[in-house]
Amino acid sequence: MDSITQAALGAGICGAMLGRFHGRKAVVAGAVLGTLPDLDVVIRYADPVSAMINHRGFSHSLFVLTALAIILTAALRHWKPSPHYGAGRLFWAIWLALITHPLLDAFTAYGTQLLWPLRPTPTAWSTLFIIDPFFTAPLTLAVLAALLVGAGDRTRRALRWTLAWCCIYLAASIAFKQVVEHRVRHQLERDSVAVQAMFSTPQPFTILLWRVVARSPDGHYYESTAGVLDRQPPEWLRQPLNTDLTRAMPPFEQLDGLRWFSGDWLRYDEIDGQLVVSDLRMGLGAGYYSFRFLFADRPSPNAPWQPRTPEFWPSQRGTSELWAVLRRVWLQTPALPVAAWARRMTQSQD
Repeated sequence: MDSITQAALGAGICGAMLGRFHGRKAVVAGAVLGTLPDLDVVIRYADPVSAMINHRGFSHSLFVLTALAIILTAALRHWKPSPHYGAGRLFWAIWLALITHPLLDAFTAYGTQLLWPLRPTPTAWSTLFIIDPFFTAPLTLAVLAALLVGAGDRTRRALRWTLAWCCIYLAASIAFKQVVEHRVRHQLERDSVAVQAMFSTPQPFTILLWRVVARSPDGHYYESTAGVLDRQPPEWLRQPLNTDLTRAMPPFEQLDGLRWFSGDWLRYDEIDGQLVVSDLRMGLGAGYYSFRFLFADRPSPNAPWQPRTPEFWPSQRGTSELWAVLRRVWLQTPALPVAAWARRMTQSQD
């Protein structure tokens, strides 16, 4: 999630648990703890793919953050911050402020290495968009109130209620995801489409509209837009994965890393003799994926690929398309012009 949300969540937790004893200091300390795991962004990597797959790594590990919480608790108890509570309350406040950061990140589509140094596919429960004002705004307002007027009984009660709202919102996002996936799977099965795997993610700023990607055994994927408020069947578009393009590709560490990081939700395109790889999990949809990378070149269609240092392939970004998606939350007609958007997938940078 975004930094404001993470800071507000950490501040809300510490304010609710320790504000009675430390006032505004507890709120500020919680905000610092809540943003601490994202300090890994200061690490520089040789290419954007390496940066992508290593972000939310060791600094988001449940093991590392639990160890850090123990160390911080021992250090702070040595300085005896308050005689009114013990090490247990202090540990739980610090641990929760730290641990909720990667757990909340895991509810987005990006992928979080919760079990680092173990190497399962990064966790991406994908029930929240990276910025969701309906999740963030109530908690942020309660935190600001605690900072302005102090962490008294009323503001601490407000923090507890908004933290409860965050839990309810997360539960609703999980339920909506199941409803939408069931609806899309049922529609594809009615149209005799075999579904090998499915990934869904909410569209920007809402949990009411979802983009669902279904992989089929024939080397294609079906991308569908479906809303919780829909009254008509979801629309979908069939697109090629083009995995055959990688047969002429020698072993490449960064590409293998991206496959692992994304759970292999990748599409390959040859554009003007260049191999472009798109992460299907993030973005508005076909033609508007957030992460696309240039991996290799070749002089002719039958020549082997020559790997190069990966770099970002410019992604299409459109304000009008975003507004169309937000409008689609409430209205199914007119349908999103996803076929027209998809034609942009193979356009050159020029």
